[in-house]
Amino acid sequence: MAAVNAVFASPSCSSPLSFPRSSSSYRRSIFASHRPHRSGRQSLSNDHSNRRKNDVVEGVSQKRFPGRGKDDRTYLPSDGSRGDAGLSQSQSQSQSQSQSTVFKSIGTQKDKGMVYDLKEQQADETGKFQDSAFLNAVVKVYCTHTSPDYSLPWQKQRQFTSTGSAFMIGDGKLLTNAHCVEHGTQVKVKRRGDDTKFVAKVLARGIECDIALLSVDSEDFWKGAEPLRFGHLPCLQDSVTVVGYPLGGDTISVTKGVVSRIEVTSYAHGSSDLLGIQIDAAINPGNSGGPAFNDHGECIGVAFQVFRSEEAENIGYVIPTTVVSHFLNDYERSGKYTGFPSLGVLLQKLENPALRACLKVSSNEGVLVRRVEPTSPANDVLKEGDVIVSFDGVQVGSEGTVPFRSTERIAFRYLISQKFSGDVAELGIIRDGTYMKVRTVLQPRVHLVPFHIEGGQPSYLIIAGLVFTPLSEPLIEEECEDSIGLKLLAKARYSLARFKGEEIVILSQVLANEVNIGYEDMGTQQVMKFNGTPIKNIRHLAHLVDTCKDKYLIFEFEDNFLAVLEREAAAAASPFVLKDYGIPCERSSDLLEPFIDLEEDKQILNQDIGDSPVSNFEIGFDGLLWA
Repeated sequence: MAAVNAVFASPSCSSPLSFPRSSSSYRRSIFASHRPHRSGRQSLSNDHSNRRKNDVVEGVSQKRFPGRGKDDRTYLPSDGSRGDAGLSQSQSQSQSQSQSTVFKSIGTQKDKGMVYDLKEQQADETGKFQDSAFLNAVVKVYCTHTSPDYSLPWQKQRQFTSTGSAFMIGDGKLLTNAHCVEHGTQVKVKRRGDDTKFVAKVLARGIECDIALLSVDSEDFWKGAEPLRFGHLPCLQDSVTVVGYPLGGDTISVTKGVVSRIEVTSYAHGSSDLLGIQIDAAINPGNSGGPAFNDHGECIGVAFQVFRSEEAENIGYVIPTTVVSHFLNDYERSGKYTGFPSLGVLLQKLENPALRACLKVSSNEGVLVRRVEPTSPANDVLKEGDVIVSFDGVQVGSEGTVPFRSTERIAFRYLISQKFSGDVAELGIIRDGTYMKVRTVLQPRVHLVPFHIEGGQPSYLIIAGLVFTPLSEPLIEEECEDSIGLKLLAKARYSLARFKGEEIVILSQVLANEVNIGYEDMGTQQVMKFNGTPIKNIRHLAHLVDTCKDKYLIFEFEDNFLAVLEREAAAAASPFVLKDYGIPCERSSDLLEPFIDLEEDKQILNQDIGDSPVSNFEIGFDGLLWA
């Protein structure tokens, strides 16, 4: 865990006070920064890490913007949404460990759908890598992206294109990286040695695991195709070959290396920690989504990100087959991607003997519960001061690790990532010196400030020129940290959601009009109350405005500032504001649905639960970790 905490730095927008960012926030800024930098490297601060400021983590698909000649094109990091042209190719030096299991081939179709399990499969000893037949299953991906404009949420940004890689898994489906097709308006694929591009459809995108499932309906595309087979999770020093379509040419590329490390790794695109394979084979823009093979021609993972700095080189990362299996099984079980679950607790290591004695823990085991997220089901069974000593019968060590393989140990959260949303876990805990067992349901974590916007387009509400929108990581990156303000940024980084659906609603800007004179310079201010009622989320704000019968609309902001509008004058001015600024509608389509006000949310809204770091990387040392 210590090394993980030292991996990620955070971008600073030349602010005199560089605020510490979570690793997830930082990683997303590399993958999805709104306006690409045309030259130079992005400046990185180093508040919680000993990495150099030029160390960056990024994905590996090629990006191009329209209007450039072939020789003048700019290649950008892979994310499928937004990128930074000036950044160097880099990799996430994060930590992960894995499971010694093997995949059954997923290239066959079964009567009840495709089933992806972890059963032993015979390696094809006769398959030589020189036999390129299985390389034909690797295809090139062309994606046109149209990202949202978070500062002007009623419109989109200028479209751009990127290329990546994918491979066939049978049943008319392909696997690639989620960042390769993020905000994609058109996805096309082309087979090796063919000059025809076929339209592909995105069936599912796994944000946390950075995997996307594609389908191609054309029968011509699949003629003579042989899906890849999934093989063993490799061991250290096993040979690995990465295949894809990186920059430097248009034909397929093959690079070879060895497995350097297998551990819990930070996924840049997903802002998550899952099992990962570190390799030293060259991975470049365009390799994203391409398979990594062992010596028998079996796929052992998906290339997805790199890390490079002045002190390190040749560090690439591959999504292992265990994570791929979880994604595919999740899709088959529910018909969509539901995500990786979380226990929702902040844990402290118990290495100190005096601390263990104080907690009446007799042996060198267990981790201390310091905080339970209010939105987590574990909030009903765990409390601060409990010591978790086992998870589904597996003993948890005092460093927050569990046994792995024969002689290794791995981060405790690896066991949680093996579960599915809705699964039940049995925890062995020590509470006030007494051992007991409790059961809890595992659900995906609820983020107060999301790293990705569901549906791809942010919500917004315009009232007489006042533009309200939920705070999100893409908006913070787009506006830049120094314009957000430290108070709001601290709340975004460290506050926890008190109930599912809670949002930080901000006034992003004011579109000048006679009705809002005196408010024109307001921006990036959190709205706390409307006519005395605390705001839950933007749908709640829209509902309060729509049902208001008072003479005045009174908005109370974080810094005790008031904005008051005369209700009838505001309603009369709104159509003219929309016309003057060329805005098609006063609110996003999702706000047209009726709002359901839950009574329990009203009670929770008035509770102050305190602040906690939102990820492991915002904690100054490795004694604390989120599970």
